[in-house]
Amino acid sequence: MADTSFTLIIVPDHTAQVRRFRVPKRYVWQLCISLLVLAGLAVAGTAHYFSVARDASENRILREENLALKSQLKSIRERIDHIGATLDRVERFDQKLRAITLLSDPQRNLAMGPTEPSVVLPSSGDNQFTRLTSSENPKALSSRLDKLSAEATRQEQSLQELQAYFQEQKSLLASTPSTWPTRGWVTSDFGQRLDPYTADRVMHAGLDIAGAHGKDIMAPSDGTVVFSGLEGGYGNVMVIDHGYGIKTRYGHLATIRVKAGDKVKRGQVIATMGNTGRSTGPHLHYEVRVNGLPQNPRKFILDE
Repeated sequence: MADTSFTLIIVPDHTAQVRRFRVPKRYVWQLCISLLVLAGLAVAGTAHYFSVARDASENRILREENLALKSQLKSIRERIDHIGATLDRVERFDQKLRAITLLSDPQRNLAMGPTEPSVVLPSSGDNQFTRLTSSENPKALSSRLDKLSAEATRQEQSLQELQAYFQEQKSLLASTPSTWPTRGWVTSDFGQRLDPYTADRVMHAGLDIAGAHGKDIMAPSDGTVVFSGLEGGYGNVMVIDHGYGIKTRYGHLATIRVKAGDKVKRGQVIATMGNTGRSTGPHLHYEVRVNGLPQNPRKFILDE
Protein backbone atom coordinates (compact mmCIF):
# COMPACT_ATOMS: atom_id res chain seq x y z
CA MET A 1 0.00 0.00 0.00
CA ALA A 2 1.46 3.40 -0.99
CA ASP A 3 2.63 5.64 1.73
CA THR A 4 -0.24 8.05 2.51
CA SER A 5 1.65 10.35 4.83
CA PHE A 6 4.64 12.65 5.07
CA THR A 7 7.29 12.47 7.80
CA LEU A 8 8.32 15.78 9.32
CA ILE A 9 11.74 15.65 11.04
CA ILE A 10 12.71 18.45 13.43
CA VAL A 11 16.34 18.68 14.62
CA PRO A 12 16.31 21.45 17.20
CA ASP A 13 19.91 21.10 18.46
CA HIS A 14 22.88 18.74 18.25
CA THR A 15 22.24 17.74 21.81
CA ALA A 16 18.47 17.55 21.59
CA GLN A 17 16.49 14.55 20.50
CA VAL A 18 15.33 14.48 16.90
CA ARG A 19 11.56 14.68 16.61
CA ARG A 20 9.51 12.99 13.90
CA PHE A 21 5.95 13.75 12.95
CA ARG A 22 3.80 11.90 10.49
CA VAL A 23 1.40 14.10 8.53
CA PRO A 24 -1.21 12.45 6.31
CA LYS A 25 -1.04 13.59 2.69
CA ARG A 26 -4.65 14.57 2.62
CA TYR A 27 -3.95 17.20 5.29
CA VAL A 28 -1.12 18.60 3.23
CA TRP A 29 -3.30 18.79 0.13
CA GLN A 30 -6.10 20.40 2.12
CA LEU A 31 -3.64 22.98 3.50
CA CYS A 32 -2.32 23.75 0.01
CA ILE A 33 -5.82 24.12 -1.38
CA SER A 34 -6.75 26.40 1.54
CA LEU A 35 -3.69 28.55 0.93
CA LEU A 36 -4.54 28.82 -2.78
CA VAL A 37 -8.12 29.77 -1.94
CA LEU A 38 -6.90 32.41 0.51
CA ALA A 39 -4.45 33.74 -2.05
CA GLY A 40 -7.23 33.94 -4.63
CA LEU A 41 -9.49 35.73 -2.19
CA ALA A 42 -6.70 38.16 -1.37
CA VAL A 43 -6.13 38.91 -5.05
CA ALA A 44 -9.86 39.31 -5.66
CA GLY A 45 -10.19 41.55 -2.60
CA THR A 46 -7.28 43.72 -3.75
CA ALA A 47 -8.74 44.03 -7.25
CA HIS A 48 -12.13 44.94 -5.77
CA TYR A 49 -10.51 47.51 -3.52
CA PHE A 50 -8.77 49.24 -6.42
CA SER A 51 -11.96 49.07 -8.48
CA VAL A 52 -13.94 50.71 -5.65
CA ALA A 53 -11.20 53.30 -5.17
CA ARG A 54 -11.23 54.07 -8.91
CA ASP A 55 -15.05 54.38 -8.90
CA ALA A 56 -14.85 56.65 -5.86
CA SER A 57 -12.30 58.85 -7.63
CA GLU A 58 -14.46 59.01 -10.75
CA ASN A 59 -17.52 59.82 -8.64
CA ARG A 60 -15.58 62.61 -6.93
CA ILE A 61 -14.57 64.03 -10.31
CA LEU A 62 -18.18 63.79 -11.52
CA ARG A 63 -19.40 65.57 -8.39
CA GLU A 64 -16.84 68.32 -8.92
CA GLU A 65 -17.87 68.64 -12.57
CA ASN A 66 -21.55 68.76 -11.60
CA LEU A 67 -20.81 71.43 -8.99
CA ALA A 68 -18.89 73.41 -11.61
CA LEU A 69 -21.82 73.09 -14.04
CA LYS A 70 -24.26 74.17 -11.35
CA SER A 71 -22.09 77.18 -10.67
CA GLN A 72 -21.99 78.01 -14.40
CA LEU A 73 -25.76 77.70 -14.68
CA LYS A 74 -26.23 79.91 -11.63
CA SER A 75 -23.94 82.50 -13.19
CA ILE A 76 -25.88 82.27 -16.47
CA ARG A 77 -29.20 82.72 -14.66
CA GLU A 78 -27.80 85.79 -12.87
CA ARG A 79 -26.61 87.20 -16.18
CA ILE A 80 -30.01 86.54 -17.74
CA ASP A 81 -31.59 88.44 -14.85
CA HIS A 82 -29.13 91.28 -15.42
CA ILE A 83 -29.94 91.37 -19.12
CA GLY A 84 -33.65 91.32 -18.29
CA ALA A 85 -33.16 94.30 -15.97
CA THR A 86 -31.15 96.13 -18.65
CA LEU A 87 -33.83 95.52 -21.26
CA ASP A 88 -36.45 96.68 -18.78
CA ARG A 89 -34.52 99.95 -18.51
CA VAL A 90 -34.44 100.10 -22.31
CA GLU A 91 -38.21 99.77 -22.36
CA ARG A 92 -38.58 102.53 -19.77
CA PHE A 93 -36.30 104.78 -21.84
CA ASP A 94 -38.47 104.02 -24.85
CA GLN A 95 -41.55 105.07 -22.89
CA LYS A 96 -39.81 108.29 -21.80
CA LEU A 97 -38.93 109.11 -25.39
CA ARG A 98 -42.53 108.48 -26.43
CA ALA A 99 -43.75 110.79 -23.67
CA ILE A 100 -41.28 113.52 -24.66
CA THR A 101 -42.22 113.35 -28.35
CA LEU A 102 -45.91 112.67 -27.67
CA LEU A 103 -45.47 109.51 -29.72
CA SER A 104 -47.92 106.67 -29.16
CA ASP A 105 -47.73 104.02 -31.85
CA PRO A 106 -48.18 100.46 -30.51
CA GLN A 107 -47.78 99.09 -34.06
CA ARG A 108 -44.07 99.93 -33.99
CA ASN A 109 -43.55 97.39 -31.20
CA LEU A 110 -40.31 99.01 -30.01
CA ALA A 111 -40.42 97.63 -26.50
CA MET A 112 -38.03 94.76 -25.86
CA GLY A 113 -38.08 91.94 -23.33
CA PRO A 114 -35.55 89.43 -21.99
CA THR A 115 -35.00 86.19 -23.81
CA GLU A 116 -35.49 82.99 -21.83
CA PRO A 117 -33.28 80.11 -22.99
CA SER A 118 -34.30 76.67 -21.85
CA VAL A 119 -32.06 75.83 -18.87
CA VAL A 120 -32.66 72.38 -17.34
CA LEU A 121 -31.08 71.25 -14.09
CA PRO A 122 -30.35 67.55 -13.49
CA SER A 123 -32.93 65.47 -11.74
CA SER A 124 -31.98 63.38 -8.72
CA GLY A 125 -29.84 60.39 -9.67
CA ASP A 126 -28.62 61.94 -12.95
CA ASN A 127 -24.88 61.85 -13.50
CA GLN A 128 -24.89 64.49 -16.24
CA PHE A 129 -26.77 67.65 -17.14
CA THR A 130 -29.18 67.57 -20.01
CA ARG A 131 -28.42 69.95 -22.87
CA LEU A 132 -29.54 73.54 -22.42
CA THR A 133 -30.83 73.67 -25.95
CA SER A 134 -30.88 71.25 -28.80
CA SER A 135 -27.45 72.38 -30.01
CA GLU A 136 -25.79 74.50 -27.29
CA ASN A 137 -23.72 73.65 -24.25
CA PRO A 138 -23.18 76.04 -21.32
CA LYS A 139 -20.04 77.49 -22.90
CA ALA A 140 -21.81 78.29 -26.18
CA LEU A 141 -24.79 79.73 -24.31
CA SER A 142 -22.44 81.88 -22.23
CA SER A 143 -20.91 83.24 -25.45
CA ARG A 144 -24.37 84.10 -26.79
CA LEU A 145 -25.24 85.85 -23.54
CA ASP A 146 -22.01 87.89 -23.76
CA LYS A 147 -23.07 89.14 -27.18
CA LEU A 148 -26.65 89.77 -26.03
CA SER A 149 -25.44 91.68 -22.97
CA ALA A 150 -23.11 93.83 -25.07
CA GLU A 151 -25.90 94.57 -27.56
CA ALA A 152 -28.34 95.46 -24.79
CA THR A 153 -25.78 97.83 -23.26
CA ARG A 154 -25.22 99.50 -26.65
CA GLN A 155 -28.96 99.89 -27.13
CA GLU A 156 -29.29 101.43 -23.67
CA GLN A 157 -26.46 103.89 -24.38
CA SER A 158 -28.05 104.77 -27.71
CA LEU A 159 -31.40 105.47 -26.06
CA GLN A 160 -29.68 107.55 -23.38
CA GLU A 161 -28.13 109.67 -26.12
CA LEU A 162 -31.53 109.97 -27.80
CA GLN A 163 -33.12 110.96 -24.53
CA ALA A 164 -30.44 113.62 -23.96
CA TYR A 165 -31.04 114.93 -27.49
CA PHE A 166 -34.79 115.10 -27.06
CA GLN A 167 -34.45 116.67 -23.61
CA GLU A 168 -32.27 119.32 -25.25
CA GLN A 169 -34.90 119.85 -27.92
CA LYS A 170 -37.60 120.04 -25.26
CA SER A 171 -35.55 122.61 -23.34
CA LEU A 172 -35.01 124.59 -26.55
CA LEU A 173 -38.74 124.54 -27.30
CA ALA A 174 -39.51 125.67 -23.75
CA SER A 175 -37.02 128.53 -24.23
CA THR A 176 -38.41 129.67 -27.59
CA PRO A 177 -40.72 132.72 -27.27
CA SER A 178 -43.53 131.07 -29.17
CA THR A 179 -46.57 132.88 -27.71
CA TRP A 180 -47.79 136.49 -27.72
CA PRO A 181 -46.69 138.36 -24.60
CA THR A 182 -50.02 140.18 -24.65
CA ARG A 183 -53.03 140.55 -26.91
CA GLY A 184 -53.88 143.82 -28.64
CA TRP A 185 -53.44 145.77 -31.86
CA VAL A 186 -50.11 145.66 -33.62
CA THR A 187 -49.63 149.36 -34.37
CA SER A 188 -46.09 149.06 -35.68
CA ASP A 189 -44.48 145.96 -37.17
CA PHE A 190 -40.86 144.82 -37.37
CA GLY A 191 -38.75 146.62 -40.01
CA GLN A 192 -38.33 150.08 -41.48
CA ARG A 193 -40.84 152.75 -40.39
CA LEU A 194 -41.30 156.48 -39.95
CA ASP A 195 -40.32 157.67 -36.48
CA PRO A 196 -43.51 159.26 -34.96
CA TYR A 197 -41.43 162.06 -33.39
CA THR A 198 -38.88 162.89 -36.09
CA ALA A 199 -40.62 161.55 -39.23
CA ASP A 200 -37.29 159.97 -40.18
CA ARG A 201 -37.21 156.50 -41.70
CA VAL A 202 -35.61 154.23 -39.09
CA MET A 203 -35.37 150.56 -38.25
CA HIS A 204 -38.00 149.34 -35.79
CA ALA A 205 -36.44 146.34 -34.02
CA GLY A 206 -39.66 144.87 -32.60
CA LEU A 207 -43.46 144.94 -32.46
CA ASP A 208 -45.60 147.65 -30.90
CA ILE A 209 -48.74 146.08 -29.40
CA ALA A 210 -51.35 148.60 -28.20
CA GLY A 211 -53.85 147.89 -25.43
CA ALA A 212 -55.42 149.13 -22.23
CA HIS A 213 -53.16 150.70 -19.62
CA GLY A 214 -52.31 148.14 -16.93
CA LYS A 215 -53.01 145.09 -19.14
CA ASP A 216 -51.06 141.97 -18.12
CA ILE A 217 -47.91 141.05 -20.02
CA MET A 218 -46.84 137.41 -19.84
CA ALA A 219 -43.56 135.63 -20.45
CA PRO A 220 -43.66 134.00 -23.91
CA SER A 221 -41.28 131.22 -22.74
CA ASP A 222 -39.14 130.07 -19.82
CA GLY A 223 -36.13 132.17 -18.88
CA THR A 224 -34.28 134.33 -16.38
CA VAL A 225 -34.79 138.08 -15.87
CA VAL A 226 -31.44 139.80 -16.56
CA PHE A 227 -32.52 143.45 -16.50
CA SER A 228 -35.32 145.41 -14.88
CA GLY A 229 -35.30 149.22 -14.80
CA LEU A 230 -35.33 152.49 -16.78
CA GLU A 231 -33.72 152.64 -20.22
CA GLY A 232 -33.89 155.97 -22.08
CA GLY A 233 -36.83 156.47 -24.41
CA TYR A 234 -38.15 152.95 -23.70
CA GLY A 235 -39.10 153.92 -20.13
CA ASN A 236 -39.49 150.94 -17.83
CA VAL A 237 -37.76 148.04 -19.54
CA MET A 238 -37.31 144.39 -18.72
CA VAL A 239 -35.07 141.83 -20.45
CA ILE A 240 -35.41 138.03 -20.19
CA ASP A 241 -32.64 135.63 -21.16
CA HIS A 242 -34.17 132.39 -22.48
CA GLY A 243 -30.89 130.60 -23.14
CA TYR A 244 -29.53 129.43 -26.51
CA GLY A 245 -28.64 133.06 -27.28
CA ILE A 246 -32.31 134.15 -27.20
CA LYS A 247 -33.38 137.31 -25.29
CA THR A 248 -36.66 139.22 -25.26
CA ARG A 249 -37.14 142.93 -24.36
CA TYR A 250 -40.25 144.66 -23.09
CA GLY A 251 -40.52 148.47 -23.16
CA HIS A 252 -42.85 151.27 -22.01
CA LEU A 253 -44.05 149.16 -19.04
CA ALA A 254 -46.30 150.57 -16.34
CA THR A 255 -45.17 148.15 -13.64
CA ILE A 256 -42.62 145.33 -13.50
CA ARG A 257 -43.57 142.37 -11.30
CA VAL A 258 -40.27 140.49 -11.40
CA LYS A 259 -36.69 141.50 -10.66
CA ALA A 260 -33.29 140.64 -12.10
CA GLY A 261 -32.32 137.07 -11.28
CA ASP A 262 -35.90 135.75 -11.10
CA LYS A 263 -36.80 132.59 -13.03
CA VAL A 264 -39.99 132.90 -15.07
CA LYS A 265 -42.20 130.36 -16.82
CA ARG A 266 -44.15 130.63 -20.05
CA GLY A 267 -47.52 132.30 -19.33
CA GLN A 268 -46.39 133.90 -16.05
CA VAL A 269 -47.43 137.55 -15.60
CA ILE A 270 -44.23 139.60 -15.56
CA ALA A 271 -45.38 143.22 -16.06
CA THR A 272 -48.25 145.50 -17.07
CA MET A 273 -48.69 147.62 -20.19
CA GLY A 274 -47.89 151.30 -19.82
CA ASN A 275 -46.93 154.57 -21.47
CA THR A 276 -43.52 155.25 -19.94
CA GLY A 277 -40.60 156.73 -21.89
CA ARG A 278 -41.08 158.20 -25.34
CA SER A 279 -44.51 156.82 -26.18
CA THR A 280 -47.63 158.12 -27.93
CA GLY A 281 -50.00 155.90 -25.93
CA PRO A 282 -50.27 152.73 -23.81
CA HIS A 283 -48.53 149.91 -25.66
CA LEU A 284 -45.82 147.25 -25.36
CA HIS A 285 -42.62 147.44 -27.36
CA TYR A 286 -41.63 143.77 -27.75
CA GLU A 287 -38.30 142.58 -29.18
CA VAL A 288 -36.69 139.21 -29.80
CA ARG A 289 -32.90 139.13 -30.18
CA VAL A 290 -30.80 136.10 -31.10
CA ASN A 291 -27.10 136.44 -30.27
CA GLY A 292 -27.66 140.17 -29.95
CA LEU A 293 -29.29 140.61 -33.38
CA PRO A 294 -32.94 141.71 -33.58
CA GLN A 295 -35.32 139.21 -35.19
CA ASN A 296 -38.92 139.54 -36.31
CA PRO A 297 -40.90 138.27 -33.29
CA ARG A 298 -43.65 136.98 -35.59
CA LYS A 299 -41.45 134.14 -36.89
CA PHE A 300 -41.26 132.71 -33.37
CA ILE A 301 -44.94 133.08 -32.48
CA LEU A 302 -47.00 129.93 -33.08
CA ASP A 303 -50.43 130.97 -31.75
CA GLU A 304 -51.44 133.48 -34.41
